[in-house]
Amino acid sequence: MMVANMQTAMPAPWNELYLWWLGRPEAPMRIGVLRFVPSMRGVSLQYDAHWLAQGFALSEDLPLLDQVFLPVHKDAAAGAVDDARPDGWGERVIRLLDRPARLSLMEYLFLAGDERFGALGVSLSGEAYQGRELGPLPRLQDIGVLHELVQRVLAGEPVREDLKRLIAPGVTMGGARPKALIELDGQPWVIKFAETGEAQDWPLIEHAAMTLAARAGITVAPTRALALARGHAVAVQRFDRWVDPDGRARRLHALSAHVALQAAGEEMGYPELAQLLRRRGVVRDGVSQAQMRELFRRMVFNILIDNTDDHEKNHVLLMNDRGEYTLSPAFDVLPTGQALGYQQMRVGRDGAVSSIDNALSEANLFGLGARDARDEVRTVAVVVDAWRDHFNACGVSAADIDSLAAQIDRPDWVSQRTAAR
Repeated sequence: MMVANMQTAMPAPWNELYLWWLGRPEAPMRIGVLRFVPSMRGVSLQYDAHWLAQGFALSEDLPLLDQVFLPVHKDAAAGAVDDARPDGWGERVIRLLDRPARLSLMEYLFLAGDERFGALGVSLSGEAYQGRELGPLPRLQDIGVLHELVQRVLAGEPVREDLKRLIAPGVTMGGARPKALIELDGQPWVIKFAETGEAQDWPLIEHAAMTLAARAGITVAPTRALALARGHAVAVQRFDRWVDPDGRARRLHALSAHVALQAAGEEMGYPELAQLLRRRGVVRDGVSQAQMRELFRRMVFNILIDNTDDHEKNHVLLMNDRGEYTLSPAFDVLPTGQALGYQQMRVGRDGAVSSIDNALSEANLFGLGARDARDEVRTVAVVVDAWRDHFNACGVSAADIDSLAAQIDRPDWVSQRTAAR
Protein backbone atom coordinates (compact mmCIF):
# COMPACT_ATOMS: atom_id res chain seq x y z
CA MET A 1 0.00 0.00 0.00
CA MET A 2 1.54 3.30 -1.12
CA VAL A 3 1.40 6.31 1.15
CA ALA A 4 2.16 9.93 0.51
CA ASN A 5 5.11 11.64 2.15
CA MET A 6 3.75 15.00 3.22
CA GLN A 7 7.05 16.70 2.48
CA THR A 8 6.71 15.86 -1.22
CA ALA A 9 2.92 15.61 -1.65
CA MET A 10 1.19 18.19 -3.79
CA PRO A 11 0.08 21.17 -1.70
CA ALA A 12 -3.48 21.95 -0.68
CA PRO A 13 -6.05 23.14 -1.55
CA TRP A 14 -7.38 20.03 -3.23
CA ASN A 15 -10.55 20.17 -5.33
CA GLU A 16 -10.40 16.52 -6.39
CA LEU A 17 -9.25 13.48 -4.42
CA TYR A 18 -9.80 9.74 -4.71
CA LEU A 19 -11.65 7.40 -2.38
CA TRP A 20 -10.24 3.90 -1.90
CA TRP A 21 -11.38 0.71 -0.18
CA LEU A 22 -8.85 -0.55 2.37
CA GLY A 23 -10.69 -3.52 3.84
CA ARG A 24 -7.68 -5.55 2.72
CA PRO A 25 -4.86 -2.99 3.00
CA GLU A 26 -2.47 -5.04 0.87
CA ALA A 27 -4.88 -4.77 -2.08
CA PRO A 28 -6.51 -1.30 -2.13
CA MET A 29 -9.42 -0.88 -4.53
CA ARG A 30 -10.43 2.49 -5.93
CA ILE A 31 -14.02 3.41 -5.14
CA GLY A 32 -14.41 6.71 -6.95
CA VAL A 33 -13.72 10.42 -7.12
CA LEU A 34 -14.29 13.00 -4.39
CA ARG A 35 -14.90 16.57 -5.51
CA PHE A 36 -15.20 19.80 -3.59
CA VAL A 37 -18.67 21.38 -3.85
CA PRO A 38 -18.19 25.10 -3.09
CA SER A 39 -21.90 25.91 -2.80
CA MET A 40 -22.25 23.29 -0.04
CA ARG A 41 -18.75 23.68 1.41
CA GLY A 42 -18.89 19.91 1.13
CA VAL A 43 -17.69 16.89 -0.81
CA SER A 44 -19.41 14.78 -3.48
CA LEU A 45 -18.73 11.21 -4.55
CA GLN A 46 -18.92 9.54 -7.95
CA TYR A 47 -18.31 5.80 -8.15
CA ASP A 48 -15.86 4.34 -10.66
CA ALA A 49 -17.18 1.90 -13.25
CA HIS A 50 -15.01 -0.84 -11.73
CA TRP A 51 -16.54 -0.27 -8.29
CA LEU A 52 -20.04 -0.20 -9.77
CA ALA A 53 -19.35 -3.64 -11.22
CA GLN A 54 -17.61 -5.26 -8.25
CA GLY A 55 -18.15 -3.13 -5.18
CA PHE A 56 -21.05 -2.41 -2.82
CA ALA A 57 -23.11 0.59 -1.73
CA LEU A 58 -21.15 2.35 1.01
CA SER A 59 -24.42 3.47 2.63
CA GLU A 60 -28.08 3.32 1.67
CA ASP A 61 -28.00 6.84 0.24
CA LEU A 62 -25.05 5.89 -2.00
CA PRO A 63 -26.58 3.13 -4.18
CA LEU A 64 -24.49 1.67 -6.99
CA LEU A 65 -25.49 4.17 -9.65
CA ASP A 66 -23.41 6.11 -12.16
CA GLN A 67 -24.14 9.60 -10.87
CA VAL A 68 -22.68 12.31 -8.67
CA PHE A 69 -23.82 12.01 -5.06
CA LEU A 70 -23.99 15.37 -3.31
CA PRO A 71 -23.88 16.00 0.45
CA VAL A 72 -27.26 16.40 2.13
CA HIS A 73 -26.12 19.27 4.35
CA LYS A 74 -23.52 22.00 4.19
CA ASP A 75 -20.06 21.24 5.56
CA ALA A 76 -20.61 17.52 5.02
CA ALA A 77 -19.54 14.77 2.66
CA ALA A 78 -21.87 12.47 0.75
CA GLY A 79 -23.21 9.50 2.70
CA ALA A 80 -20.68 7.20 4.32
CA VAL A 81 -17.79 9.42 3.22
CA ASP A 82 -18.74 11.79 6.04
CA ASP A 83 -17.60 9.19 8.57
CA ALA A 84 -14.08 9.30 7.07
CA ARG A 85 -13.55 12.86 8.29
CA PRO A 86 -11.67 13.68 11.50
CA ASP A 87 -13.60 14.63 14.62
CA GLY A 88 -13.36 17.98 16.39
CA TRP A 89 -10.07 17.06 18.02
CA GLY A 90 -8.61 15.90 14.72
CA GLU A 91 -9.59 19.16 13.03
CA ARG A 92 -7.91 21.04 15.88
CA VAL A 93 -4.71 19.07 15.39
CA ILE A 94 -4.76 19.66 11.62
CA ARG A 95 -5.27 23.42 12.04
CA LEU A 96 -2.32 23.68 14.42
CA LEU A 97 0.18 21.23 12.93
CA ASP A 98 -0.56 21.31 9.20
CA ARG A 99 -1.90 24.84 8.79
CA PRO A 100 -3.47 24.09 5.37
CA ALA A 101 -3.97 27.03 3.02
CA ARG A 102 -7.70 26.31 2.94
CA LEU A 103 -9.75 24.84 5.76
CA SER A 104 -12.35 22.92 3.81
CA LEU A 105 -13.64 19.41 4.33
CA MET A 106 -11.43 18.24 1.43
CA GLU A 107 -8.32 19.20 3.35
CA TYR A 108 -9.62 17.63 6.54
CA LEU A 109 -10.49 14.39 4.72
CA PHE A 110 -7.01 13.91 3.30
CA LEU A 111 -5.02 15.21 6.25
CA ALA A 112 -6.93 12.92 8.63
CA GLY A 113 -4.47 10.29 7.45
CA ASP A 114 -4.25 6.60 6.83
CA GLU A 115 -5.25 5.62 10.39
CA ARG A 116 -8.73 7.13 10.04
CA PHE A 117 -11.68 5.23 11.45
CA GLY A 118 -13.21 2.54 9.25
CA ALA A 119 -12.02 1.05 5.96
CA LEU A 120 -12.12 4.06 3.62
CA GLY A 121 -8.94 5.75 2.43
CA VAL A 122 -8.47 9.16 0.80
CA SER A 123 -5.68 9.41 -1.76
CA LEU A 124 -3.95 12.10 -3.80
CA SER A 125 -3.68 9.66 -6.71
CA GLY A 126 -6.27 7.69 -8.60
CA GLU A 127 -3.67 5.33 -10.04
CA ALA A 128 -2.33 3.95 -6.77
CA TYR A 129 -3.39 4.49 -3.18
CA GLN A 130 -1.39 7.40 -1.77
CA GLY A 131 -2.85 8.16 1.60
CA ARG A 132 -1.21 10.16 4.31
CA GLU A 133 0.87 8.15 6.75
CA LEU A 134 2.54 9.75 9.74
CA GLY A 135 4.72 6.79 10.69
CA PRO A 136 4.62 3.91 13.18
CA LEU A 137 2.25 4.21 16.10
CA PRO A 138 3.72 5.29 19.43
CA ARG A 139 4.02 2.69 22.19
CA LEU A 140 2.94 2.68 25.81
CA GLN A 141 6.32 4.02 26.90
CA ASP A 142 5.58 7.17 24.86
CA ILE A 143 2.53 8.08 26.92
CA GLY A 144 4.33 10.84 28.84
CA VAL A 145 5.44 12.50 25.60
CA LEU A 146 1.97 12.08 24.13
CA HIS A 147 0.41 13.76 27.14
CA GLU A 148 2.82 16.66 26.83
CA LEU A 149 2.05 17.01 23.11
CA VAL A 150 -1.68 17.04 23.81
CA GLN A 151 -1.18 19.85 26.29
CA ARG A 152 0.73 21.80 23.66
CA VAL A 153 -2.07 21.33 21.13
CA LEU A 154 -4.66 22.41 23.70
CA ALA A 155 -2.59 25.52 24.39
CA GLY A 156 -2.08 26.23 20.68
CA GLU A 157 1.70 25.95 21.06
CA PRO A 158 4.06 24.73 18.31
CA VAL A 159 5.07 21.06 18.18
CA ARG A 160 8.50 19.88 17.06
CA GLU A 161 8.54 18.45 13.54
CA ASP A 162 9.92 15.09 14.65
CA LEU A 163 7.11 14.66 17.19
CA LYS A 164 4.16 15.49 14.95
CA ARG A 165 3.82 11.86 13.84
CA LEU A 166 2.82 10.92 17.40
CA ILE A 167 -0.46 12.83 17.15
CA ALA A 168 -2.87 11.12 14.73
CA PRO A 169 -5.68 13.45 13.65
CA GLY A 170 -7.84 10.83 11.94
CA VAL A 171 -9.27 9.02 14.97
CA THR A 172 -13.02 9.63 15.00
CA MET A 173 -14.13 7.25 17.73
CA GLY A 174 -15.19 8.96 20.94
CA GLY A 175 -15.94 12.59 20.13
CA ALA A 176 -13.82 15.69 20.54
CA ARG A 177 -11.84 14.79 23.68
CA PRO A 178 -8.03 14.99 23.24
CA LYS A 179 -6.74 11.68 21.96
CA ALA A 180 -4.00 9.84 20.13
CA LEU A 181 -3.29 6.36 18.82
CA ILE A 182 -0.92 3.91 20.45
CA GLU A 183 0.06 0.30 19.92
CA LEU A 184 -0.68 -2.07 22.80
CA ASP A 185 0.01 -5.79 22.56
CA GLY A 186 0.42 -5.45 18.81
CA GLN A 187 -3.01 -3.86 18.36
CA PRO A 188 -4.06 -0.22 17.79
CA TRP A 189 -5.79 1.49 20.71
CA VAL A 190 -7.19 4.98 21.09
CA ILE A 191 -5.83 6.81 24.10
CA LYS A 192 -7.97 9.63 25.50
CA PHE A 193 -6.82 12.38 27.83
CA ALA A 194 -8.54 14.87 30.10
CA GLU A 195 -9.09 18.44 28.99
CA THR A 196 -6.81 21.03 30.59
CA GLY A 197 -8.16 22.26 33.91
CA GLU A 198 -10.81 19.58 34.39
CA ALA A 199 -11.45 19.03 38.09
CA GLN A 200 -12.59 15.43 37.70
CA ASP A 201 -10.56 12.49 36.41
CA TRP A 202 -12.83 11.82 33.43
CA PRO A 203 -10.62 9.21 31.72
CA LEU A 204 -10.68 7.05 34.85
CA ILE A 205 -14.43 7.65 35.21
CA GLU A 206 -14.89 6.49 31.61
CA HIS A 207 -12.95 3.29 32.31
CA ALA A 208 -15.10 2.66 35.38
CA ALA A 209 -18.35 3.30 33.48
CA MET A 210 -17.34 1.10 30.55
CA THR A 211 -16.44 -1.81 32.79
CA LEU A 212 -19.67 -1.29 34.73
CA ALA A 213 -21.59 -1.50 31.44
CA ALA A 214 -19.87 -4.81 30.75
CA ARG A 215 -21.21 -6.12 34.07
CA ALA A 216 -24.69 -5.21 32.82
CA GLY A 217 -24.25 -7.55 29.86
CA ILE A 218 -23.29 -4.85 27.36
CA THR A 219 -20.57 -5.61 24.81
CA VAL A 220 -18.02 -2.84 25.27
CA ALA A 221 -14.69 -1.98 23.68
CA PRO A 222 -11.92 -3.14 26.06
CA THR A 223 -10.46 -0.30 28.11
CA ARG A 224 -7.41 0.24 30.28
CA ALA A 225 -6.79 3.02 32.77
CA LEU A 226 -3.27 4.42 32.36
CA ALA A 227 -1.77 6.41 35.20
CA LEU A 228 -0.13 9.74 34.38
CA ALA A 229 1.95 12.01 36.58
CA ARG A 230 -1.39 13.58 37.45
CA GLY A 231 -4.66 11.79 36.77
CA HIS A 232 -5.17 9.17 34.10
CA ALA A 233 -5.63 8.50 30.43
CA VAL A 234 -7.98 5.79 29.18
CA ALA A 235 -7.00 3.44 26.37
CA VAL A 236 -9.84 2.03 24.24
CA GLN A 237 -9.15 -0.84 21.85
CA ARG A 238 -10.17 -0.15 18.26
CA PHE A 239 -12.94 -2.36 16.94
CA ASP A 240 -12.57 -1.36 13.27
CA ARG A 241 -9.29 -3.27 12.95
CA TRP A 242 -8.66 -7.00 13.21
CA VAL A 243 -6.16 -9.66 12.18
CA ASP A 244 -7.38 -12.64 10.15
CA PRO A 245 -6.33 -16.25 10.90
CA ASP A 246 -3.40 -15.88 8.50
CA GLY A 247 -2.06 -12.91 10.45
CA ARG A 248 -3.08 -10.29 7.87
CA ALA A 249 -4.36 -6.89 8.95
CA ARG A 250 -7.97 -6.14 8.06
CA ARG A 251 -10.18 -3.06 8.35
CA LEU A 252 -13.93 -3.00 8.88
CA HIS A 253 -16.35 -0.69 7.12
CA ALA A 254 -18.03 1.37 9.83
CA LEU A 255 -21.02 3.70 9.76
CA SER A 256 -22.01 6.02 12.55
CA ALA A 257 -25.68 5.78 13.51
CA HIS A 258 -25.88 9.39 12.28
CA VAL A 259 -24.88 8.42 8.74
CA ALA A 260 -26.80 5.12 8.72
CA LEU A 261 -30.09 6.62 9.99
CA GLN A 262 -29.77 9.66 7.74
CA ALA A 263 -29.14 7.38 4.76
CA ALA A 264 -32.25 5.39 5.65
CA GLY A 265 -34.34 8.57 6.00
CA GLU A 266 -35.02 7.85 9.68
CA GLU A 267 -35.18 10.03 12.79
CA MET A 268 -32.18 9.95 15.10
CA GLY A 269 -33.53 7.56 17.70
CA TYR A 270 -32.87 4.30 19.51
CA PRO A 271 -36.09 2.65 18.23
CA GLU A 272 -35.20 3.68 14.68
CA LEU A 273 -31.71 2.22 15.08
CA ALA A 274 -33.24 -1.01 16.40
CA GLN A 275 -35.49 -1.23 13.35
CA LEU A 276 -32.50 -0.63 11.08
CA LEU A 277 -30.81 -3.62 12.76
CA ARG A 278 -33.98 -5.64 12.22
CA ARG A 279 -34.01 -4.76 8.52
CA ARG A 280 -30.27 -4.80 7.74
CA GLY A 281 -28.77 -6.84 10.59
CA VAL A 282 -27.30 -10.33 10.49
CA VAL A 283 -30.30 -12.65 10.35
CA ARG A 284 -28.66 -16.02 10.93
CA ASP A 285 -28.69 -17.50 14.43
CA GLY A 286 -30.92 -14.71 15.69
CA VAL A 287 -28.03 -12.21 15.74
CA SER A 288 -30.11 -9.17 14.78
CA GLN A 289 -32.72 -9.97 17.47
CA ALA A 290 -29.99 -10.26 20.10
CA GLN A 291 -28.47 -6.97 18.98
CA MET A 292 -31.83 -5.18 19.13
CA ARG A 293 -32.15 -6.41 22.71
CA GLU A 294 -28.64 -5.22 23.52
CA LEU A 295 -29.37 -1.78 22.05
CA PHE A 296 -32.33 -1.53 24.43
CA ARG A 297 -30.02 -2.50 27.30
CA ARG A 298 -27.53 0.19 26.27
CA MET A 299 -30.28 2.82 26.15
CA VAL A 300 -31.46 1.90 29.65
CA PHE A 301 -27.90 1.92 30.99
CA ASN A 302 -27.28 5.37 29.51
CA ILE A 303 -30.44 6.67 31.16
CA LEU A 304 -29.67 5.25 34.60
CA ILE A 305 -25.97 6.20 34.61
CA ASP A 306 -26.85 9.75 33.43
CA ASN A 307 -24.99 9.46 30.14
CA THR A 308 -26.76 12.20 28.21
CA ASP A 309 -24.00 12.50 25.59
CA ASP A 310 -25.30 9.41 23.78
CA HIS A 311 -25.69 11.13 20.42
CA GLU A 312 -25.89 9.26 17.13
CA LYS A 313 -22.15 9.56 16.41
CA ASN A 314 -21.46 7.62 19.60
CA HIS A 315 -23.15 4.54 18.14
CA VAL A 316 -21.52 2.64 15.29
CA LEU A 317 -22.64 -0.08 12.89
CA LEU A 318 -20.10 -2.42 11.32
CA MET A 319 -20.84 -3.76 7.84
CA ASN A 320 -19.77 -7.21 6.62
CA ASP A 321 -19.12 -8.35 3.05
CA ARG A 322 -22.82 -9.13 2.59
CA GLY A 323 -23.86 -5.59 3.51
CA GLU A 324 -25.27 -6.69 6.87
CA TYR A 325 -25.01 -4.49 9.96
CA THR A 326 -23.88 -5.39 13.45
CA LEU A 327 -23.60 -3.12 16.47
CA SER A 328 -20.03 -2.22 17.28
CA PRO A 329 -18.92 -2.62 20.88
CA ALA A 330 -20.11 0.29 23.01
CA PHE A 331 -17.69 3.18 23.48
CA ASP A 332 -17.64 6.67 24.98
CA VAL A 333 -20.03 5.56 27.72
CA LEU A 334 -19.76 7.57 30.92
CA PRO A 335 -21.92 9.77 33.16
CA THR A 336 -21.92 13.36 31.95
CA GLY A 337 -22.73 14.85 35.35
CA GLN A 338 -25.30 17.24 33.91
CA ALA A 339 -28.68 15.80 34.98
CA LEU A 340 -30.27 17.09 31.78
CA GLY A 341 -33.24 14.77 31.94
CA TYR A 342 -33.13 13.97 28.24
CA GLN A 343 -30.97 11.85 25.95
CA GLN A 344 -29.47 12.95 22.65
CA MET A 345 -31.52 10.40 20.67
CA ARG A 346 -35.22 9.60 20.75
CA VAL A 347 -36.04 7.05 23.45
CA GLY A 348 -39.77 6.43 23.06
CA ARG A 349 -43.17 8.04 22.82
CA ASP A 350 -42.05 10.98 24.97
CA GLY A 351 -39.20 11.78 22.62
CA ALA A 352 -35.77 11.97 24.24
CA VAL A 353 -37.03 12.15 27.86
CA SER A 354 -34.71 10.18 30.15
CA SER A 355 -37.14 7.84 31.86
CA ILE A 356 -37.64 4.11 32.10
CA ASP A 357 -41.33 4.54 31.33
CA ASN A 358 -40.35 6.25 28.08
CA ALA A 359 -37.87 3.48 27.29
CA LEU A 360 -40.55 0.85 27.85
CA SER A 361 -43.11 2.69 25.73
CA GLU A 362 -41.71 1.37 22.45
CA ALA A 363 -39.91 -1.76 23.65
CA ASN A 364 -41.75 -3.71 20.95
CA LEU A 365 -39.62 -1.91 18.34
CA PHE A 366 -36.60 -3.60 19.93
CA GLY A 367 -38.29 -7.00 19.49
CA LEU A 368 -39.14 -7.19 23.20
CA GLY A 369 -42.39 -8.10 24.89
CA ALA A 370 -43.41 -6.23 28.05
CA ARG A 371 -42.04 -8.89 30.41
CA ASP A 372 -38.71 -9.26 28.58
CA ALA A 373 -38.26 -5.49 28.48
CA ARG A 374 -38.82 -5.19 32.23
CA ASP A 375 -36.37 -8.03 32.82
CA GLU A 376 -33.76 -6.12 30.83
CA VAL A 377 -34.40 -2.96 32.85
CA ARG A 378 -34.17 -4.93 36.11
CA THR A 379 -30.83 -6.45 35.10
CA VAL A 380 -29.33 -3.06 34.30
CA ALA A 381 -30.81 -1.36 37.38
CA VAL A 382 -29.29 -3.92 39.75
CA VAL A 383 -25.84 -3.33 38.22
CA VAL A 384 -26.16 0.47 38.28
CA ASP A 385 -27.27 0.28 41.93
CA ALA A 386 -23.73 -0.86 42.74
CA TRP A 387 -22.00 1.84 40.71
CA ARG A 388 -20.37 3.50 43.75
CA ASP A 389 -18.63 0.30 44.86
CA HIS A 390 -17.51 -0.44 41.30
CA PHE A 391 -16.14 3.06 40.71
CA ASN A 392 -14.33 2.89 44.05
CA ALA A 393 -12.79 -0.47 43.10
CA CYS A 394 -11.60 1.11 39.83
CA GLY A 395 -9.75 3.80 41.81
CA VAL A 396 -12.12 6.72 41.20
CA SER A 397 -11.64 9.22 44.01
CA ALA A 398 -14.23 9.73 46.73
CA ALA A 399 -14.57 13.36 45.65
CA ASP A 400 -15.35 12.38 42.07
CA ILE A 401 -17.83 9.72 43.22
CA ASP A 402 -19.61 12.24 45.45
CA SER A 403 -19.77 14.73 42.59
CA LEU A 404 -21.27 12.14 40.23
CA ALA A 405 -23.70 10.93 42.89
CA ALA A 406 -25.43 14.31 42.84
CA GLN A 407 -26.76 13.31 39.41
CA ILE A 408 -26.77 9.51 39.32
CA ASP A 409 -28.29 9.18 42.79
CA ARG A 410 -30.70 12.10 42.68
CA PRO A 411 -34.03 11.02 44.19
CA ASP A 412 -36.01 10.54 40.99
CA TRP A 413 -33.19 8.48 39.45
CA VAL A 414 -32.90 6.25 42.53
CA SER A 415 -36.67 5.77 42.44
CA GLN A 416 -36.45 4.65 38.80
CA ARG A 417 -33.90 2.01 39.74
CA THR A 418 -35.90 0.93 42.78
CA ALA A 419 -39.10 0.60 40.76
CA ALA A 420 -37.30 -1.48 38.17
CA ARG A 421 -36.21 -4.01 40.78
